[in-house]
Parts: sequence; C-alpha cells; structure tokens
Amino acid sequence: MYDDEANNKNKNKKNQRSSPKFFSKLTVIAIIVFIVIIAGAGIGFLTASIQTMPGLKGDIRPAASSQVFDIHGKPIATIHSAENRLPVSINKIPKDLQNAFIATEDARFYQHIGVDPKGILRAVWANITNRGVSEGGSTITQQLAKNALLTQEQTIKRKIQEAFLALQIEQQYTKTEILEMYLNHIYFGQGAYGVQSAAQVYFGKNVEDLTLAECAMLAGIPKSPNYYSPLNNLKAATERQATVLEQMVKYGYIDNATAAKTQKEKLVLNSHAAQNNMSDTAPYFVDYVLQQLIDKYGANAVYKDGLKIYTTLDLDMQTAAEAAMKQLPTVRTDSNGIQQPQGALVALDPHTGYIKAMVGGRGNDQFNRAIMAERQPGSAFKPFVYLAAIESGMTTSTIIEDSPITFNNWSPSNYDGDFRGKVSLRTALEQSLNVPTVKLANQVGIDKALYYAQQMGISTLVLNGGTNDRNLAASLGGLTRGVTPLEIASAYGVLANQGVRATPVAIIKVVDRTGKVLEEYTPQEKAVINEKSAYLLTDILKGVLLRGTGTAANIGRPAAGKTGTTNDYKDAWFVGYTPDLVAAVWMGNDNDGYLNGITGGATPARIWHSFMAKAVDGMPVRDFPRPGGIVSATVSTQDGLLVTDPNNKDAKSEIFIEGTQPNKQSTATENLQDKDKTKEAEKDKDKTGNSGEATTEAPHSEGKTLPPPPKQDSADKSGSATLPPVPEGLPEKPKKN
Repeated sequence: MYDDEANNKNKNKKNQRSSPKFFSKLTVIAIIVFIVIIAGAGIGFLTASIQTMPGLKGDIRPAASSQVFDIHGKPIATIHSAENRLPVSINKIPKDLQNAFIATEDARFYQHIGVDPKGILRAVWANITNRGVSEGGSTITQQLAKNALLTQEQTIKRKIQEAFLALQIEQQYTKTEILEMYLNHIYFGQGAYGVQSAAQVYFGKNVEDLTLAECAMLAGIPKSPNYYSPLNNLKAATERQATVLEQMVKYGYIDNATAAKTQKEKLVLNSHAAQNNMSDTAPYFVDYVLQQLIDKYGANAVYKDGLKIYTTLDLDMQTAAEAAMKQLPTVRTDSNGIQQPQGALVALDPHTGYIKAMVGGRGNDQFNRAIMAERQPGSAFKPFVYLAAIESGMTTSTIIEDSPITFNNWSPSNYDGDFRGKVSLRTALEQSLNVPTVKLANQVGIDKALYYAQQMGISTLVLNGGTNDRNLAASLGGLTRGVTPLEIASAYGVLANQGVRATPVAIIKVVDRTGKVLEEYTPQEKAVINEKSAYLLTDILKGVLLRGTGTAANIGRPAAGKTGTTNDYKDAWFVGYTPDLVAAVWMGNDNDGYLNGITGGATPARIWHSFMAKAVDGMPVRDFPRPGGIVSATVSTQDGLLVTDPNNKDAKSEIFIEGTQPNKQSTATENLQDKDKTKEAEKDKDKTGNSGEATTEAPHSEGKTLPPPPKQDSADKSGSATLPPVPEGLPEKPKKN
C-alpha cells in the first residue's frame, strides 16, 4: 500500500516536470511558425518590390508640368518641366567640389558597395538621440538611383528598390562614373540641374572656375534647394556652407585654417538669375509652396510628375495685397537693383491657419521677407506683455504710474519724452507708452511675456547665452533676432480666434497625375491662452484703431491691431485683425538704413487699411464674440475704482473678467476737484497767460525700441536652453466653443 502511494507521488512529480516542457515545446513551435510566416511575407514583399523595380535604363514617363491652384480652384501658376542641365565630365569638376559632396553626403563613398550599413546605423542613432546628422543614411549611389529612376514617396517598397538599384549601379559603373552622373543629375534650385548649371546660375561662371568657398556653398544647397539657395536665403546658405567646411575638415580634405579663411570670403552672387524663375502671379507664395514640395517630394516630382497643388491662397485677396503694397515709397535702388525700402504683407484665416495672401517684397527677387526676414517688432511686441499682466490678475483699468524710473542704470522713456502720471493698462497700450510697459514687464516677469509669445507662435526668441531676450528691453520689442511677418501675424491670430492657435499652412492638397492624393491637410488647432484674456486684450487693441496710434488703419468695422516702430526708424509695422482675417505689414530696408521718420501708424497702417478694406468687403460685419464670464462696471479713470455718480466726468464703463472687477469706491474725484479749483485760482492771478496757457496734448505715437538695459545676474547665469516655465496661475487651456 505504501509502495502504491509512493509510485503515485512519483508519477505526479514526473507529470508536473513534463508539463512545463510540453508547453515550452509548443511555444517554440509557435514562434518558429510565426517566424516562417513573417519571413515568407517579407520574402514575398521583397520579391514583389524587386520585380516591379525599373531597370537601369529606366522606365521614365514623359515629363508633365505641375499646376498650382488657389483655394477656389483658380490656377495660379504652371511649373514647367524644362530642365536647365549642362552635363560636364568629371575632369572639369573641381576636386574641392567632389570632396565637399562626399564629405557632406557620403563620407564612405569609396568604401561601400552602394549601400552603407554603417551610414544607416549612424543616421538612425542620430535620430534616436535627437542629435541630428550632417550626412544622411542614403549613399550617393542610392540618391542617384532614387533621383534618376524612382519616385520620392517615403515607402518601404521604394527604399528596397533604391537599395537594389544602387547595388546594380555599383556593379556596372566605376565610382568615378557614379560620382559624375550624380553631380550632373542633382537639383540645386532656381531651375538648375547639375553642377555646371548651378555654377552659372549662382556665380555666373563655369564649374571648373569655382573657388573652395563657392564649392562649399554649392555642396550645401541640395539638402533643401530653395531654402539653402543663397539667392533666397543668404544667411541660411552661409550657415550651411560652414557645415560643409566642417565636414571637409572632419574627413581630412582641408585643414582648420583653410576652413576658417574660406568661411570669411565674401561671395559674389549672380543675383540677376533670381528673376528668371519667378511666377507672374503671387511669386513669393508660389516659391514658398515649391520649397515645401521639393523638400518633401524632390524636384523631379514637382517639375516632371504633373502634380496638382491646391493651396490656401485667395487670388482676390492676393490682388488686393499686391495693390496695397504699391504704396511703399522708393528712396533708392541698391547695388543688386532692388528697390528700398522693402516690405512684406501676409494674411491668414485665424480659424484655420490658411495663408490667404503673401507679398514677400517688391517682386523682383526671391528673398521672401514674409517668412525669412527676422526684424525687430518694436511696440508690436507689447501685447504679449499686457497679456501676461491680464493673466496675472490685472485688469484693463489697473493704474500704472507713467513716471521716471531706472533699472540697473537704464532709464526708459516714452516716444515723446513726456510722462503722463497715472494711466490705465488700456490707455498705456492704446497710446503705446514705453515706461508703463517696462514697469509691467518688471512686475509680472519678462519670462511670462516671452512664454505667451512662444505659445502663440513666435519661434525666434533667444533664451540662453550671453545675449538673450530675458531682459526688460524685450518688452519694447528689442529682441536678439526679431520676428517674421508670418509668425507675428499668426500670433495675433490667436487673439482673433478666442485663444486658439491654428498652425499656418499654405498647401491643402497634392494630387499626382493619376489622381492619387499624396497629402491632404487637416487644420491643426491648439488652445494656448484663456479666451477671456484674449477678448480683453482684443478690446484694448480695438482702441488702438479708434483713438490710439493706429487710427489710419480704421476700416469702419470691428478690428483690432497694434503699431510698431523700432529704434531710429529702421522697421515699421502694423499688425491687425478682424474676427475672420489677420494681416501683418512690415516695411524697412534690407540692409542698414532708416525710414526717415516713418512710423507703424503711417505707411504700414495705410497699407493694412487698403488691403483689409478690400479683403473683408464681402464678409459679414461682425464683432468679436464675447465669451461668458465677462462683466461691465463703471470705474474712475483716476484710480480704476468704482464710480456710482452718473455725472462724474471721469467715469467710464469698463469690462472685466468676472471676479476681477473692483469692489471699492473711488475717492479720486474729490481730490481731483480740489486740484481743479487750485488751478482755476492760479489762472485768475496770471492775466498774462503764461501759467494759464493751454497746452497741446502730445501726438499719438508708439514707443521706439530702446537699447537693452544691463542684464540681471539671474538671467546671465541661468544658461538655460529650455523654454520659460509655464507661469504660475496659468489657467487651464480653454476648449474652443
């Protein structure tokens, strides 16, 4: 009996040990089956990709021009497929240019077999660590295969085909032949294909005559041909040139001394070539669209694949914008034949972010000032300070002392040099007073104003380093880099859209020649400020057009805006909006130069008026929607407190976020009456009119950008590269109604 029990126990233990083994075997079998299935599917996909891959001779379809349409389907431009290509032998291409491309695009060109696993891993690791990489994961051979024989679509199938074609190319051609084909095929922007055409377009010379500096400039362009074109964006092109030279040093093609010397060389550009490829209609906007498309799909797709590009532009508004910009005066013509001062206008739908009109300059060059020019905003930056004050619990009737003050040996002053004593937030912003603005920024903290500026779309602020924007001069628009017209228009659009930011966009849909939709845009919106605060600030900015510095912009319907004039009249702005359209107008000289006394309330305001009057003509007249939680109260203009006497001449109705309205009775009226009696008595004593002479109120004009005050130690030592923290007490992001 005991033997049977012992046997049963042994059997149970054996079963317990064998059961896990059984399940382990099942697991292994299942994994093997799964791997076989996946491998089979992968091999099938790989086989299909290879079978549908074009041969080396190519299966090139006839080139077709692409078309650009406005938001109503009206044609704007036709992008012709003709190529400006002048092939040259490798013997005529300078070694410096060859080395520049190899160092920048494919450092292991002479070692790999067409595909470079090390390069791919390096690019992947750079993306994972978010460090960026100077050379891409694709080899020069892969790029040649892609550009010559394949589409630019970002699919696994295309990458597989690209890799196999690269392997075939390496089998059939020498490295020298591959490099020659690549350099004669690559697109450089401005309609130029290949290094010879690029040399002529950009420098007016043959490729064999290029200097090292010119070679480095050309080698940097193909990464983003329109953006890095020195004729479009010399600053970006120069920065890219420096990167190419650094890569050449890294891989031993030149030494540090040569790179430093080369980077200092001033290049002479063939600026006349820039005029050859401009569209007749909305040229800057069309170029802006093409830049995005070429970066995404490649030049071949744009110039040869017959794309239909549906954009956000409204041709009627564009016509109005171009007509309004003709009011720009011409003071001189610079050495490049460009009229000065220049200007820009950009208009957006604040609800969708759609760019409805864009003028990037006089129309005879390709530097798009609407998106590329970073200019000092002057007083057009002040609304961010006042928004920070409202978000900190202040009200439109909060009183600030407009009186002398000094911050670390810096004494800000108003435009006219006068001080007005006690003023409300509303009056200070309407009249664009500098001293109250600086005092507000000091009280609420400049970081809070910078935070809201960034939330609303300003991306050019400098927050760290020895020179940065975290100082009180920023409150008057004295910034390290400045702002672009597109970004400041978008930021003001947040106020028009009840605190919701809509990302600016130019392209709605792209369709290929077969009717396949390659991309379709869905408006991207994000609530970034409290809708009540947005409404209060808008209500103040309405006063700028009615009785402040921007009366020349009044279009006879509800609208809000702000003027801006920088130090010594180098930049003049007007940025304004209705409930359904926002527009920014900038004018200034491309290089150092002055506007001879022109302020934002003059020419820019008149240009804005001319454009907006036509642009909104067919839109219903409506006011900015008033959110819930806004209340009214009668307050004294002297101290911002409650007034109950209906006959009080210093009383006015003001709006508040519910809960912030004053609850104390004003006593300022009695004090003011005593002062008035004293003044009357003094007038009676002085019959000569000296002390009783009527004074003229100072003209309405916005403040100039002043030299920055010494930075505070806390700002200098912070060294923080992060964004300013969310200010304390920031209300929860509102939802759009």
